[in-house]
Amino acid sequence: MSRNIESLRMNVRRSLPELEQISDEKLREKVVELHAIALSETEFERIEDIPEPQDIPGAIPLRFGTQADHYRAVARMAVALADALEGVYGPLDIDRDILIASALCHDAGKAFEFSHRNQGRWKTNRALAGYPAVRHPVYGVHLGLTVGLPERVVHCIGGHSMNGEGALIESSLEGMIIRYCDNSFWRILERAWERRQASHG
Repeated sequence: MSRNIESLRMNVRRSLPELEQISDEKLREKVVELHAIALSETEFERIEDIPEPQDIPGAIPLRFGTQADHYRAVARMAVALADALEGVYGPLDIDRDILIASALCHDAGKAFEFSHRNQGRWKTNRALAGYPAVRHPVYGVHLGLTVGLPERVVHCIGGHSMNGEGALIESSLEGMIIRYCDNSFWRILERAWERRQASHG
């Protein structure tokens, strides 16, 4: 298994074409670095390799696509929501670079949380390790601080889970958009899955 960090960076860039929408080059490269480090600490080579465990407490399964698709969809949803609101109300001081970077980073800790090695270790003795021992928003904050992401992006990573850690955090403007887009993604696609199952059942 290759742990060549430059190869991992290249894979991240291929997985997340929306990176090009971040105008600040230094911020863009920190987002790439965050994901490359996250992957380097696991058995995964690409964001698409990250599985979706079916037994995470309170989680809705990923019914369509990959983790990379999820990050991309949330980024697009966040921009579309910002565009829609500002199209009606005029400028709302939404920082697009912070918004897109946060959307592309919000679940970066899933590489660690969903690693087969970590899952196997934690499930061996849940009473000892807890399950999961470390959730992805918390690990994502660690990664964000490690690569020097702006605190505003780290805040969005840590607070994106509406019913988890985010319930204890008052969101920034960008953080609120990410939180609602992420939550809507899961609920809308779960309902789409139910409709598809019913029509093919």
